[in-house]
Amino acid sequence: MSILRKKKIENILKDAEEGYGDGHDAGLKKILGVKDLTFLGIAAVVGAGIFSTIGGAAFNGGPGVSILFIITAITCGFSALCYAEFASRVPVSGSAYTYSYVSFGEVVAWIIGWALILEYAIGNIVVAISWSGYFNNLLEHVFHIHLPDWMLVDPQTAIQAFNKATAELQQNAANLSAKDMASYQFAIKAYNEAPRFAGSPVFFNLPAFIIVCLVTWLAYIGIKESKQSANYMVIFKIAVIIFVIVAGAFFVDTNNWTPFMPNGFEGVLKGVSAVFYAYIGFDAISTTAEECKNPQRDLPRSMIYSLLICTLLYIAIALVLTGIESYSSFDGVDDPLAFVFEKRAPWIEKIISVSAVVATTSVLLVFQIGQPRIWMSMSRDGLLPKVFQKIHPKYQTPSFSTIVTGVIVGAGALFLQSGLVTDLTSIGTLFAFILVCGGVLLLPPMPKQPGKFKIPYINGRIIIPALYVLFIYLFRNRLTSAVANIGTEAYQEILFLVYLLIALVITIKTVQKQYSFIPVMGVLTCMYLLIEIPAISWFWFFVWMALGLVIYFLYGYRHSKLAGGK
Repeated sequence: MSILRKKKIENILKDAEEGYGDGHDAGLKKILGVKDLTFLGIAAVVGAGIFSTIGGAAFNGGPGVSILFIITAITCGFSALCYAEFASRVPVSGSAYTYSYVSFGEVVAWIIGWALILEYAIGNIVVAISWSGYFNNLLEHVFHIHLPDWMLVDPQTAIQAFNKATAELQQNAANLSAKDMASYQFAIKAYNEAPRFAGSPVFFNLPAFIIVCLVTWLAYIGIKESKQSANYMVIFKIAVIIFVIVAGAFFVDTNNWTPFMPNGFEGVLKGVSAVFYAYIGFDAISTTAEECKNPQRDLPRSMIYSLLICTLLYIAIALVLTGIESYSSFDGVDDPLAFVFEKRAPWIEKIISVSAVVATTSVLLVFQIGQPRIWMSMSRDGLLPKVFQKIHPKYQTPSFSTIVTGVIVGAGALFLQSGLVTDLTSIGTLFAFILVCGGVLLLPPMPKQPGKFKIPYINGRIIIPALYVLFIYLFRNRLTSAVANIGTEAYQEILFLVYLLIALVITIKTVQKQYSFIPVMGVLTCMYLLIEIPAISWFWFFVWMALGLVIYFLYGYRHSKLAGGK
């Protein structure tokens, strides 16, 4: 009855062979090959990040943000290799949730499953809201269609904008620029023109809701249709990105690359959350394990391929953007790709607008595919009600879980602000990465087998301590300052000191037990990225985790199959 009871790999494989459910449900279609999986990975990764968050990262880091893409790619690469080994050993749906169940036990698996809901379902709300913005820009600038403002924004944003505009116009109207004046007048006009219900203005984000419904329908009717749609969208958006890189190269002024890191390495690191958010999604491939023709061979390859392709595209885009415009120009710019071509080549801006809509649609699709399969896996283990594992007899998809995902994301996209969710999603993802990397260290030894991926063993007993000493040297000023002002430091520096202590313990353990270098580095690098995320996001993350644990102890703990639940 322990909350740390574990599933055995041999039992998981046996269940997969015998089939799930009561015999009436059909299994999932095994139609995905390495090309399809690679395209799904690219579809998930190349989305809102490259079209929006890269602007803020470029402002803080300058051209040096390209180094951050490399660092983040290496960090994700360590995790990808660990995911690949798990995918090869445990070729079933569930991703990090199932892998944690094998390595750490049930309650940790539940926590990571709950965190993945944060990454996929709630993160998709942000993507849907971004999609709505890109779609509206496309309608206005290309087709000259103007939708009513009250059906393009959530209530909180509209009311906050109205209150701020009213206050500024009353108190500071004489000092406002023409741009600010127009913006505030627009906010007031949108508020006053909104329809009323019970005396209150009505606001909702209709385009975001509609695209969620369409993508959910596509995920519901079959993996084959979803695969084909994702492939077409990936081909289109990669073609556009390569075109932008080539076209942008003609406008590059190499003087803008000097200084390369205008705000130092610390400035580069300020973009960690934004850049990491641009990489979220490659792990979603592992949720489709049961729909792969040869998961033990193809899943590992596709993860590495998609990560490499996306990294090359990101680095090239970062260098082109910061070469066309000085890094200081990207302050507050939400659409950097369109921004740099706005005056130089407006026709390219229109192509980018179309590509942004396509790119964010593909991200929505992959996450809407991934989330139901995690719920399906949790339901099979008894941690969620049986209805979540129901497979549609015709479409062979997890039907109920797909509909629930669509309802949650659709309702959130209709009424919620996107604000905190970017960082929340990053926390959930990094937790998953840490547990997957740490879980590999706990797997029983397995000899190399033909057709199965295995992380190459590199003894970390010398390399890890050397890197720890190098890290201390590079961050010596931050360490000295944090220790000297420990009583008055903000939480960020306290977390930095905690990280150093945990990293020291891991380093000592690596020396003692001769742990493999790759998974240890995966744990250490993801932990560092975690400490750079703002405090308010951590607060809401712990609230989310507390809610998850309440649900687990009220239902999952008692109904778990390992506890004899039915």
